[in-house]
Amino acid sequence: MKEENRQYGQLAFDIVEHAAKKIGSRLPGSEGEKKLHDYMCAKLEEIGIKPTVEEFSVSPRSAIGGLPYAGYFGMILSALMYFALHNVYLWFPMALAGIIFIIWLFCGCFLYKKWFDMFFPKKIARNSYGELLPEDGKYDYTIILSGHTDTSWTWKHSENMYKYKDKPILGLISTYIKVGFGAVCVFLNVGISIAMAVIYGAEHFVIRFGVDAMGYPKTNWAEDVFNWAENIITSPSFNAFLFILLFLPIITAVGSAFVAMWNDPNEENASRGAMDNATGIALGYAVIKYFKENPDKMPKNCRIIDMNCGCEEVGLRGSMAFTEEHKNDGMLNNCWNINIDSVADKDYFEVVIKDDWQGCRFDKDLEKMFKDTFAELGIESKTNGCIHNPVGGCDSTPMTRAGVKSVTFAAQNPMLTYYYHTWRDTPERFEPETVSQGFDVILEVIDKIDKFQSENGFNGVNR
Repeated sequence: MKEENRQYGQLAFDIVEHAAKKIGSRLPGSEGEKKLHDYMCAKLEEIGIKPTVEEFSVSPRSAIGGLPYAGYFGMILSALMYFALHNVYLWFPMALAGIIFIIWLFCGCFLYKKWFDMFFPKKIARNSYGELLPEDGKYDYTIILSGHTDTSWTWKHSENMYKYKDKPILGLISTYIKVGFGAVCVFLNVGISIAMAVIYGAEHFVIRFGVDAMGYPKTNWAEDVFNWAENIITSPSFNAFLFILLFLPIITAVGSAFVAMWNDPNEENASRGAMDNATGIALGYAVIKYFKENPDKMPKNCRIIDMNCGCEEVGLRGSMAFTEEHKNDGMLNNCWNINIDSVADKDYFEVVIKDDWQGCRFDKDLEKMFKDTFAELGIESKTNGCIHNPVGGCDSTPMTRAGVKSVTFAAQNPMLTYYYHTWRDTPERFEPETVSQGFDVILEVIDKIDKFQSENGFNGVNR
């Protein structure tokens, strides 16, 4: 780290330690998360920046936070199969529930749509931010430094990988086998329910509506459907399958239980969030404090915003609320966003350029600036300084969709590890120097944004 910046790197790590040790877990919308907002607002006031707090409602279990419900649903279907073997009409509500479940799982948990929020308990969460203006108060563009304040429920299977920390490949295999087996069981239950509903539904529909008073099919189509269903139901293979269903639900119930135990529901056991994402919150503050104390280093005609973004872990709800709140008031016009999320693993400095599941590609100009900065600072990365986010999402997605030039800056091993989203995410695990190096990277990228603006102006999101 540059010697003149060392105090700011240490300041950032001090904030990380306070967030992880003094405040601790900060589940979305929880008192712990609100405490971190209060703490960071007080820090902004210390340097003469007035904080702004914006509240929004969140349903923590309606998106990825509700994944254990998928396991419970699989267990319920497993039990209902025994009753459906004696009452075929049960397959119909089971199939309907399965279809609704699939829509919720993919749209709510994986694509972060808010369609199902109304059906889950709500909490009041918040975003908070402070603005630093040029000395003359005039600016042409904005740089938002964002990080999320919340932490995740402990992922039990990941935490159990700790016993394999010296042989991480064994932990990965163990985790993926349990989770993969559980997912197969849940989807198998849904698939069986839908298939049985279709088969029995075809037969009963034709019998009820497709035959005349003499019991003969009214149309060739009705006869074909009836024969298809009857051939399946009376076949030896179908009878063998019914026999298998006497035992299969026991297996699928066990597999579904692995999914149900994915998140530890105990708030006291939730992630301490040192890396993810006290480092992002701390670095954003350290940078704005640096420019507050060194106004001559401020980018020309630039406003800098330090944003503490809530509820990222349950579907980017804070960044969604922020972009919705400010989409028409001009705050996001000519705007750049450096989203900082998890800067701790010194061998994995990288820029996240896309959320694959969200289908959102981030800004290529910022991507190049980060890659050039890594090269200039001599940072070598096992990820070659660039990754896609293969699952879930990060706060750059709502920003990009709002027309903000954004990427996410991280230094995190992208492979599933024992400390990711577990209570083992503590400051003792990584070095203060890594956080300090993250501070240097951000300053260098801001210099490049300043140069880009003076030469090109704001050119919108470049995908």
